[in-house]
Amino acid sequence: MSQFTERTPGDHGPRTVTVNGQTRELGSETTIRQLVRERSESDRGFAVAVNGLVVPAVRWDETVGQLDAAQIDIFTAVQGG
Repeated sequence: MSQFTERTPGDHGPRTVTVNGQTRELGSETTIRQLVRERSESDRGFAVAVNGLVVPAVRWDETVGQLDAAQIDIFTAVQGG
């Protein structure tokens, strides 16, 4: 059973989503991977949470609409001590 709410197929309209604290209009077909790739050509070194739940990288091809996303946080790994 998924931790995320699945939306009905065909819900393709724009959605208002908060991405890293900024409100954006996204098509419901926008994938999590596309949002990560806006920041870097590589998917490595990132973590993503949707509505407060961490999304494993294997699910990043799911869409904003499929995940019923209202808030998306994209984190960059930082080295240090």
